[in-house]
Amino acid sequence: MKKTAFLYCFLSVLFLSITGCVFVLGGAAGALGAYGISRDTIQADTDKPYDMLWSSTLAVSRQRGTIIQEDNLKGYIEFQADSSHVWIKLIRMTQATTRIKISARKYHFPNLDLAQRIFVQIMEEAK
Repeated sequence: MKKTAFLYCFLSVLFLSITGCVFVLGGAAGALGAYGISRDTIQADTDKPYDMLWSSTLAVSRQRGTIIQEDNLKGYIEFQADSSHVWIKLIRMTQATTRIKISARKYHFPNLDLAQRIFVQIMEEAK
């Protein structure tokens, strides 16, 4: 009986740990929610203007590491930071809404922690 209960608990925890889509950060009263959409990517929709978000993203990228590629029209920045490779994509959803998507990998392994830290830093810079 104990072995069966332990097995079910273990399998439940194992199943939950291998799923990639979990709620990661929550904003005030649900105004901003960032979600881990994969093991290396975090995504959020914000009401900050695209130009303000682009300038803060560029500033944070320059501060955190070395920019490899940037394109304002496509909303794309690629850079090296903390031995990790980071990709940031800004997408204009509507006139007032911008989606930010940050992916980070270290030695080909996911680095969601770095993506979260960069996201928080960009949102603080955009205020």
